[in-house]
Amino acid sequence: MKSMLLGTVALALTASVAFADGHSTVRMGTEGAYPPWNFINDNGEVDGFERALGDELCARAELTCEWVTNEWDSIIPNLVSGNYDAIIAGMSITAERDEVIDFTQAYTPPDPSTYAAMSDGVDLSGGVIAAQTGTIQAGYIAESGATLVEFATPDETIAAVVNGEADAVLADDSFIRTAIEANGDLMVVGDPVSLGGGVGMGIRESDGDLKAKFDAAIQSMKDDGSLNELIATWEVSSQW
Repeated sequence: MKSMLLGTVALALTASVAFADGHSTVRMGTEGAYPPWNFINDNGEVDGFERALGDELCARAELTCEWVTNEWDSIIPNLVSGNYDAIIAGMSITAERDEVIDFTQAYTPPDPSTYAAMSDGVDLSGGVIAAQTGTIQAGYIAESGATLVEFATPDETIAAVVNGEADAVLADDSFIRTAIEANGDLMVVGDPVSLGGGVGMGIRESDGDLKAKFDAAIQSMKDDGSLNELIATWEVSSQW
């Protein structure tokens, strides 16, 4: 275990040195499976709110973005290992994650989490509820008294409800409403749940300079109103 950890740290430090030495290309890691935050479009390219946001942040920070997709359940370990330089993937800022990586300031306020089901009246407190593995929603369900069933991808959580494997799914409100648009049999049920401390970019703890650049870029978008305009365009969250 210790040798594996030391190897990971060494890789992270190597990536940090490359950036500190003037490397202006930043690899942006995202899931590519969580519309409208991030998804793969018909041309096979990363698209969505976070693609538009990330490109603008890189432009303001005078950096060049390269986009990398990574499965959600390993997205933090692969940042730490140096496979990319930043996570921009609808990731809520939590104390647990902050023990492993750093976060920029939030670029969206907390997005309410919403339940969806095939019919009204499902038992949200004692039923079977689907959520994506490693999310704040999965943690909430695990402590709620309901039976948690976890899936690797967001689409699998929706499929579990449609196929009758789960009574309901809990996810960010914007994702749930996008899923309902694609599947008219789904509906919002129950009350929304407030979770997390907003969504921010994940940065290696050794990359303080990069964090500062993105913090400044996010703040400049807040100050000139362009971040609220982007949030409204993609309908991902409430505005600042």
